[in-house]
Amino acid sequence: MGDVWSRHVVARRVARSFRRSDSGHTYAPTVTTIVIPYRGDAKRRLPPELRAAAAVAMLGDVVEAALPLGRVVVVTDDPIVVPPGARLLADPGGGQGAAVEAGLAIATGGALVVNADLPLATTGALRRLENAGLALVESGDGTTNALALPDPAVFAPLYGPDSAARFRAHAPFASVAIAELTEDVDSLADLERLAPTAGPRTRALFALHT
Repeated sequence: MGDVWSRHVVARRVARSFRRSDSGHTYAPTVTTIVIPYRGDAKRRLPPELRAAAAVAMLGDVVEAALPLGRVVVVTDDPIVVPPGARLLADPGGGQGAAVEAGLAIATGGALVVNADLPLATTGALRRLENAGLALVESGDGTTNALALPDPAVFAPLYGPDSAARFRAHAPFASVAIAELTEDVDSLADLERLAPTAGPRTRALFALHT
């Protein structure tokens, strides 16, 4: 009974996050906050000489893609890496879920949560996610690369293996297939495969190391 009640409450929150215009039509609120959690030491499967630079380059490409959509908040313990135009928020510790919760706490409307290792991310791809309502983008291994949250209160810190399935069990998230957000970088093979069509910082970095 508790699970049914919890999902009912979540569904009501989502419904309230859509406003009704004077003409009676419903429409989704504009996303005003894009939260990007970032840890520079997360890419441990990349070669040591490339690890930090690749993480910073990908973060820069994701921020550039997100800036046209609204306020970008990078939650990190490394303020030096935050690109111009993004707001720095100190990582509270406790993992990715805690970092995202800290970013969402300062959101004033809807939000996107976007991982920092998505070098193919574009403004258009993020806008498609924004327009999908309560939605997520799942990576090939079942983890979660991005979330669209019309109501940030729906979020729960469910990251880790098979997190996409846990998010869908928690709330009525739609899974959306957005190629630019599905591809993430965990290994050198990923970087080699994605770099030719990645954002400008990631492309330039890879060109220097080949």
